[in-house]
Amino acid sequence: MPAYPGDRSAEITAALGALPAGTPVSEVARRLLDLFTSGSIAPGTRLPPERQLAATLEVGRSAVREALAALEILGIVQVRPGSGTYLRGNASELLPQTLRWGLLIGERNTAELLELRSGLEIYVARLAAARVEASDLEALGASLDRMRQSVGALKAFAKADLDFHDALARAADNHMLVDMLHVVRSLLQVYADRAVHDEAAAMIAIEEHDTVFRAIERGDEDGAASAMAVHMATASARVAAEAAT
Repeated sequence: MPAYPGDRSAEITAALGALPAGTPVSEVARRLLDLFTSGSIAPGTRLPPERQLAATLEVGRSAVREALAALEILGIVQVRPGSGTYLRGNASELLPQTLRWGLLIGERNTAELLELRSGLEIYVARLAAARVEASDLEALGASLDRMRQSVGALKAFAKADLDFHDALARAADNHMLVDMLHVVRSLLQVYADRAVHDEAAAMIAIEEHDTVFRAIERGDEDGAASAMAVHMATASARVAAEAAT
């Protein structure tokens, strides 16, 4: 069994501090996450017991219990029956999970999410143009072909569209960027899946994807970013219109 760092309960509770009365579980979890991703606590450190955390934060034990349960689901902490709760990873490993948590529990401002997605997709296109390999081009081309074949079946078209963007993200070869993009896409997916309503819109999307593909095929970073910016403007307008209905 691995050796864990010594008891740091006093240090951890001192770093937390009290929360205002009536603080929701989400804010309890945020306070814990801020500490866990600060880099001051080593992976494998055993956390103070629930009652000590509750007393320090000045919240009920149930709020601490629910916050820790949520963090366990997200992979931030590990609960070991009969032993305690332990921090699972270091700061750099936990940050993507923190982003996911923050976006999922925060207010979902569609306009801001669309702006974030556009910026990420444009940068992904630029990176992909610089780093693309033959297998990536094959995957991108196959997705584009399926988009062309699915113009009359919009559900299949939406899946091929998503596959194209997934292949693009893989070509960019930046795992943290891909993780961020995946979270944002997930939050917009309910609208994005319904955003292309007819064959005319599908044909515009195909043309825009083809322009992105050709720029990446040439290794044209500026061209790929510009083409994706054009596509994101069109796609974002469609998603925003769908979200407003």
